Amino acid sequence: MANPEHMEIQQDIENYKTTAGKVDLIDREARQHMEDYSAGVRHYDKEEYELAIDFLERALKGYYSEDEDCQLMCEGPQRFEEHEYLEYKAGLYEAIADHYMQVLACKHDCVRELATRSGRISPIENFLPLHYDYLQFAYYRVGDYVKALECAKSYLLFHPDDEDVLENAGYYEGLLEGTMDPDTVKPRKEAKTLLRRHKLESHLLQVAAAGLGYTYTEPNYWNRYGARQDEHSVPSSISSEPEDGPRLSLAKKPMPKPDRELKEGGPLLYSDVKFVYNSQQLNGTQRVLLDNVISEEQCRELHRVANGIMLAGDGYRGKTSPHTPNERFEGATVLKALKYGYEGRVPLKSARLFYDISEKARRIVESYFMLNSTLYFSYTHLVCRTALSGQQERRNDLSHPIHADNCLLDPEANECWKEPPAYTFRDYSALLYMNADFEGGEFIFTEMDAKTVTASIKPKCGRMISFSSGGENPHGVKAVTKGQRCAVALWFTLDPLYRELERIQADEVIAMLDQEHLGPSEMNINPKDEL
Repeated sequence: MANPEHMEIQQDIENYKTTAGKVDLIDREARQHMEDYSAGVRHYDKEEYELAIDFLERALKGYYSEDEDCQLMCEGPQRFEEHEYLEYKAGLYEAIADHYMQVLACKHDCVRELATRSGRISPIENFLPLHYDYLQFAYYRVGDYVKALECAKSYLLFHPDDEDVLENAGYYEGLLEGTMDPDTVKPRKEAKTLLRRHKLESHLLQVAAAGLGYTYTEPNYWNRYGARQDEHSVPSSISSEPEDGPRLSLAKKPMPKPDRELKEGGPLLYSDVKFVYNSQQLNGTQRVLLDNVISEEQCRELHRVANGIMLAGDGYRGKTSPHTPNERFEGATVLKALKYGYEGRVPLKSARLFYDISEKARRIVESYFMLNSTLYFSYTHLVCRTALSGQQERRNDLSHPIHADNCLLDPEANECWKEPPAYTFRDYSALLYMNADFEGGEFIFTEMDAKTVTASIKPKCGRMISFSSGGENPHGVKAVTKGQRCAVALWFTLDPLYRELERIQADEVIAMLDQEHLGPSEMNINPKDEL
């Protein structure tokens, strides 16, 4: 449940189902209020609004019940590392105050605790208000305008300046005029009570922080960017409504602003590189498809190097089939290629080609996306995946499951958790293909649901796809059903602290080779560029 991308476990589960007969698998860590919420959202997405209401109301009831339990569990002895600022040199009254502040902080954090899925570290943003946001529209669609207004007003307790829901509430009030006084419809009592308590807790914690001499920063527990991911920002003017009613806003609520300005369309630096598609044409954000990044001869030479240096499971902790049991994975790093070249096990010129083309790709990515800071290598890997004979019939898996490169994709929650074990420091990714003589193996982008394909790319020699590494670009690889598919996989970071160690060592090897006058790079690349 916490690792939906783990193909081996998924296949094990299917095997258990078939070998042991019909069995019910139970997630022992699942929280019922979270399960009900997810079920409600699924029914909502299918426009099954009555079922959505049933599950979301059940989820709310479970949430408030869990909140009471969470509050009770915070009573008793406490020991938090972040509260050891007193070093227990305080007097009796200060120590008592410190203890109760720890209890209060624990209670205050129940909002985060109840919004966090099992196996995750980060909570679902805006979790509790989202219940009311979904419900206000669901009740509208089933014709219960009183409940719709009630839920809209409940949501506005948390976000009183939300223009979309304010407009919805005004519309519901208009529908009720003449039959009842809309002002008699109030927000839900339990929502008001929880919010009042939460604000009081925050105030007490800040007063205590000032009095006891430590710093307290109130977390943003209900981030507005955690929005309902559909197009129902305002009530739709469906066919049963008059034409002068409010129109459907097709815009989704805004996503979190990135920590840098996103640009694209910069120069490609090399005259032979051919632009193919940009982000808009690839139906996404921060995406580019290029051809002729390397020549046919360079593809062949690189393939010869690959055959001489790759080992099964290299780069995958020794696992020869890390993503699917139906293919064999082999790989090699830049440093390994240069060492083999220096030892004479492969032509040195060919080994250096791997280094040079990866640097060429880095420069292109940095320039095209118009980055105003240096892009560093995070990991460079030459990888080939080979279809295993006798295992291709009735395949329904992927060569590489849908994932994001710097966060843990959670399609059910419509989230991508930027937390370990994800490589959270990665900022951009690129794949440079070496061949096309295989079947299957298309690279695909999907929506956050990991199902809806937004773009499909057929690899060929010299073709490169590059994109930002976050949850905005879920991607995967379709099954390779015949032959061998080879590519240079590149991951980049804007943080020099996470530079690839082997790349730094490879730079040193290149510098040493140049000092020994073993020939300059054909691409005239200074290995110390950007260091």
